Amino acid sequence: MIKADQTVEYWLKCAEEDFKVMKHLYEKGDYHYSLFLGHLMLEKALKAVFVKKKNEHAPFTHSLIFLAEKSGLKLSEQQTSLLEAVNQFNIEARYPDKKFEFYKLCTKDFADSYITKIKDYYQWLLTQI
Repeated sequence: MIKADQTVEYWLKCAEEDFKVMKHLYEKGDYHYSLFLGHLMLEKALKAVFVKKKNEHAPFTHSLIFLAEKSGLKLSEQQTSLLEAVNQFNIEARYPDKKFEFYKLCTKDFADSYITKIKDYYQWLLTQI
């Protein structure tokens, strides 16, 4: 048996810290790492949603789609597309062969678009708890 409220609070606290770091990295022009932190923030917020809805520990996964589905969230096509894209930021920021390609892709305009969407989705997730 888990202490669901404490576990939800833990995931939310971790997500909020990642949110702060994401914004800081973005402001400094480290767009690729900012987007990586955006993924981590959504992952932790989704784990909070999962724990709140299921009253059990969140699955050990980085897959945003998997977490959303297992949490029982009804996603729009836009939300599904966003999670699929943001999930790639986790992979592309971690592995050297993908990382350098990802750096080139992460212009300010590219990051602007996704940071805004990530923030909006994060705010929506908080309403699901």
